[in-house]
Amino acid sequence: MKTAPPYPEGKNLLAGKTVLITAAAGAGIGGSAAKRCLEEGAKAVYIADMHPRRTPESVEKLRELGLGQVDGGLCDVTKQEDVDNMFQDAIQKMGHIDIVINNAGLGGSVELHEMTDDQWMKVLDVSLNGCFRVTRAALQHMYKRESGVIVNNASVLGWRAQKEQAHYAAAKAGVMALTRCAALEAAERNVRVNAVAPSLAMHPFLVKVTSDELLKELTDQEAFRRYAEPWEVANAMIFLASDLSSYMTGEILSVSSQRA
Repeated sequence: MKTAPPYPEGKNLLAGKTVLITAAAGAGIGGSAAKRCLEEGAKAVYIADMHPRRTPESVEKLRELGLGQVDGGLCDVTKQEDVDNMFQDAIQKMGHIDIVINNAGLGGSVELHEMTDDQWMKVLDVSLNGCFRVTRAALQHMYKRESGVIVNNASVLGWRAQKEQAHYAAAKAGVMALTRCAALEAAERNVRVNAVAPSLAMHPFLVKVTSDELLKELTDQEAFRRYAEPWEVANAMIFLASDLSSYMTGEILSVSSQRA
């Protein structure tokens, strides 16, 4: 299997920015995005997650980097009260929010004929409805300032089919459509909304819920014949959050190949 390229040095792409990231506690894409934001010069990062142990631990690890202000709090994106409290706390801690990275999502594997209403609704509520709730709150804040960037986390499964993934694929296709529609409205107020669509990013949770056989099959389908490191997906998020993508909105940026 091919190896990932060297870890990149920061280029100050987010100098002076404030960032809110959901589902950012731990070793996945959200945690990597928080670290990369600090390395790219963000002056303050607020991480939110629903895990009561990992969240404060992740805050402390990020603070140890000594790169900027780091705060965090608990948030279940399926609960509007949690989302409201998260934004209120983040704004109080950072003053305002320049960038929101909407990373919360939930998957699972089950064939459609065996899928329960609860399995379907749980994935949709976290991955799509949660994205809606956070995007709505972000726009309400950013419209007042007529400035801001939202980066959503979709998936290549929003484009292509995979067995046992009907609920997740439907949710991520919804995130893509939500991104495009929100972007048209937000452009009138100088706010950009884009999304990344990862294919296969390796992190501990994925290893726990995916068999070795399926991981090999998915890896063999990748354009680079390897899985992405979470920081490689985070780099694409950084690009969309930065001024380098100033004329991009409503776009879904595939990380690897949308046909993978």
